[in-house]
Amino acid sequence: MLTDRKDEHLSVVLEQRHRQSGKSTGFESVEFVHCALPEIHFDDIDVTTSFLGKRISAPLLVSSMTGGPARAAAINENLARACEALKLPFAVGSQRVALEEREAGGLTRKLRELAPSVPILGNLGAAQFNRGYGADEALKAVEMIDADGLYIHLNPLQEAVQPEGDRDWSGLFAKIAAVAEALPVPVAVKEVGSGISASLARRLVEAGITIIDVAGAGGTNWAAVEAARIEDPDRARLANAFADWGIPTADAVLGARAVCPDATIIASGGIRSGIDIARAIRTGADLAGQAAALLHAANSSPDAMIRHFETTIQELRVACFCTGSPDLAALRTAELQRP
Repeated sequence: MLTDRKDEHLSVVLEQRHRQSGKSTGFESVEFVHCALPEIHFDDIDVTTSFLGKRISAPLLVSSMTGGPARAAAINENLARACEALKLPFAVGSQRVALEEREAGGLTRKLRELAPSVPILGNLGAAQFNRGYGADEALKAVEMIDADGLYIHLNPLQEAVQPEGDRDWSGLFAKIAAVAEALPVPVAVKEVGSGISASLARRLVEAGITIIDVAGAGGTNWAAVEAARIEDPDRARLANAFADWGIPTADAVLGARAVCPDATIIASGGIRSGIDIARAIRTGADLAGQAAALLHAANSSPDAMIRHFETTIQELRVACFCTGSPDLAALRTAELQRP
């Protein structure tokens, strides 16, 4: 059942069978002042940065994508090959199937062989820590792919409207904090499309979480994805009622950065272009994450992904050039237009 559900999710998103959220990321309100005289050489613009102790070519994380074992294996291999070629970090989709059903879905140390020099993050759902998971399972997820860190994803809205959803979320904060303390690698906490509030971000950081991926509203809404696969019309109506739910990504980044000045903040949720990445950096993010925007490429081939990334990074570089920003530090203080 779990494997089938993962495949259904992937098909719904690829075929865009779900209701598209009417909520914006909020990044359209972040407008740069155009610099007509940059006084820098375009070829000298430096968009490299560091993440999890490794140098990467751009502030871009390939965020979690999943599917049943066969589809996930192909996607993960394409991700690994493309990210190694371009020196970009990536996070795998949920490893629950690999841990519970002995269907690896490409989630083996072969990923590290394909991508030896870039950061890789594992991924488990927070709700699983109320279903018997603990530090041992988290460590297995890390060791399975020789990961540099572990995502624990938060998806209460999806679980609430999903017929098979995990609805017991009691006491999870303390369990996440305990896993973060026990693991030898950093734990990153992320939402899946409804955003992390400033108050929760601060609590997480105070509990030892060093990386917050806000994954805000404006991209894929998983309540709407669930609605597209639910046969019962009343349940589908319930799920679709929350298609516009959540904290816009830009607002979530601003809030998290204000109260977590030293944390690594990742902006994901509706990041569709290099211009969006530039806006995310200016808003306070360290990196931006993409998933749905490159899903077709990831499902196709490493070359298709490389072309997508090359265009996206070039868009970021043009945004730097047209704001007079020779590097990301300058982009973070680039002049903005008044609303």
